[in-house]
Amino acid sequence: MERETVRALLVQLRETIQAEREHAKMLDLASMMADIRRKEAIILALNGVDTLHPDDQQVAREIQRENRRNAFLFRATLNWIQDTMEFFGRKSVPVTYNPYGRSQNSTINGRLLSGRI
Repeated sequence: MERETVRALLVQLRETIQAEREHAKMLDLASMMADIRRKEAIILALNGVDTLHPDDQQVAREIQRENRRNAFLFRATLNWIQDTMEFFGRKSVPVTYNPYGRSQNSTINGRLLSGRI
């Protein structure tokens, strides 16, 4: 593959990864899925390239950095969702007091998200 073609594909890949992150932040899933398909097509086109020209290695490092940023965003978001679901999945147990003024846990309530209205 010609050097200019490889460089153009690398620049497109970098821009697609950046667009993917922006669409993810805006929760525009349709555009984000289009970015993912475009990214996969570019990666398949670049699959046959064995070595990069030294001038193109900087673009490859930028792609790696942008990809890591996306991975961090997606992982942090997943952790936040898991923590939120764990919080709402806990039992809500109000504190009540016995006749002697000591607190005791009540088990009459169920989960915060019970699936019932």
